Amino acid sequence: MAALVGCSGWSYDDWVGRFYPGELAKKKGEWLSYYCRFFPTVEINSTFYRVPNEFMVRSWIERGRSRPGFQFSVKLPQMVTHESILKDEPEIASRQASSFEDICVKPLADAGLLGGVLIQLTPYFKFDGKQSLGKLRSLLGILDTDAHDYAVEFRHRSWLNERGNELAADVLETLQEFRAANVIIDGPGFPVTRSLTAKHSYVRFHGRNYDIWFKDEKEDDYRINRYDYLYPLEQLEPWKPRIQEIVANCEVARIYFNNHGRAKAVKNAFQMMDLLGVPHEAKDVDIQDQKKLGEFGA
Repeated sequence: MAALVGCSGWSYDDWVGRFYPGELAKKKGEWLSYYCRFFPTVEINSTFYRVPNEFMVRSWIERGRSRPGFQFSVKLPQMVTHESILKDEPEIASRQASSFEDICVKPLADAGLLGGVLIQLTPYFKFDGKQSLGKLRSLLGILDTDAHDYAVEFRHRSWLNERGNELAADVLETLQEFRAANVIIDGPGFPVTRSLTAKHSYVRFHGRNYDIWFKDEKEDDYRINRYDYLYPLEQLEPWKPRIQEIVANCEVARIYFNNHGRAKAVKNAFQMMDLLGVPHEAKDVDIQDQKKLGEFGA
């Protein structure tokens, strides 16, 4: 039983000077090794947009081996979750998913570096009864859920029960059948559910920018994007008993902070490890920007 806390991604230019030392600004190839000093896991979001090549996967493996027990969680490509499954093209989805497992998932697993595999469903994938549930079952059936820890993130409220506070019973049963975790989310788009459906669990913190989550930012908005959010400690503290409960009821809990804007994920991940009593190398994270010229008094 363990809690592994990390960030969603590590390759962000605005982390330089806040988390990464200034001397690494032009040495992006060293960022992952530096990140591994402080965290036991990372979630790779780039695989959602583009399947990595073998060279890239080997480079992750080489750097991940620098920290014993390090884990990479990877995101299933959108061509499977957002295209082929929705279009009801199971044969195409099967080829795409099998290729991703061969190129990315299995090499990481063989190297002892695989964490979870995230299936983030599109918010346009709605629950409409047997048809949509059948598509979900088809997707999970394509994947090797016996060998690897898969986790499903639902993004439309139609998958919830009548009370709107938990996944519907038949959805939970499907996840349990395939040993896939229900991704527990802290963010504006979905309620915090509680059910555990596998021996592993997956938690994602997206931030709480409710005002810009579903619309474009204004030009003068000081935030980079909807993930530019810092959780104050009083918002993280209530999660301590919840995560302790999760850890007590599964073999491993993987917890990722996706509020990456200006290294805020790093700061909050450190705070969560402190709350949970997870030892880590200490580091100050300066998330503040310099004041704009107009903000200085005369």
